[in-house]
Amino acid sequence: MTITTMSERGRAFMRAHEGNPLTCYLDPVGIPTIGTGFTMRSAAVRAAIKRLGITKLVPGKTKITAEQSDAIFAAVLAEEFEPTVVASSPKSRKQHQMDAAVSAIYNLGAGAMQWTWADLWRAGDIKGAAAYLGSHYNTARGKKLPGLVRRRKEEAELFLSGRYAMGGAVKEATDKPPKKPDPVVKEAQSILTERGFNPGAIDGWMGEKTRDAIIAYQKAHPHLETDGILGPATLSQLRRDAKALREVATKGAGSAVGSGALAFMAGLPWGWIAAAVSVLAVGYVAYRYRDVLQRHWNSWRGKEVKV
Repeated sequence: MTITTMSERGRAFMRAHEGNPLTCYLDPVGIPTIGTGFTMRSAAVRAAIKRLGITKLVPGKTKITAEQSDAIFAAVLAEEFEPTVVASSPKSRKQHQMDAAVSAIYNLGAGAMQWTWADLWRAGDIKGAAAYLGSHYNTARGKKLPGLVRRRKEEAELFLSGRYAMGGAVKEATDKPPKKPDPVVKEAQSILTERGFNPGAIDGWMGEKTRDAIIAYQKAHPHLETDGILGPATLSQLRRDAKALREVATKGAGSAVGSGALAFMAGLPWGWIAAAVSVLAVGYVAYRYRDVLQRHWNSWRGKEVKV
């Protein structure tokens, strides 16, 4: 029998990596997201959400139920991602290969079925396809993200051996430290420390102190659920906060140096030009991350923090 749909284990595998936040949030690059990674960039998502009477995803305001999320998930897989894998993979595909492929392109986009890893699959090189998938496609805007590194490796393992690893999206506090530090927890601990929320040692252990720091952070961002869990929405907000301040510093300084040097060589008043360009660069970043800056400003003034 030819495999054409995901299995229930495959869907559970995806949910373990995507999470299922029922309130809209901004992903690390500023895209409104809800449920199991639903964004309005997908035509199937737009159609499924429209059937619920939702035409726009508004961070902190748009909400769906768990049942609605399940319905959207099923519709999106059936309309967009399962047919894409079926159309661009060998008919001899196994269930675990189907599940791994749908998970990968759900995260990377349907066009990923035309990338190198899928070319290797079509050529019959299963080991090569798994190795390539497990070591590539794990960056966001040029930076490797621990969560994506882990997801690609677990998709590759599923594709090759059929092992359904259930790690990733949701981190809850534990009484004992893990055998190996969790890179995603370490990343969150580092950002929390930079933001003034003390998670204790940066050791990759989701312990009680880290949970308390996450709760304090979530209380400062009311569009997040205050549950002490490091899920997709909270991690996304942490990354967005960290990136906003980094870009203010690097873009402003870089623009000032570059424009100052060019102006100096041209015999122009380089100091004024550098200052102007620096202000413009910082202004651009401030506009791009205006939601982050508004939250910081409102929190400092003791007002309601809005998205």
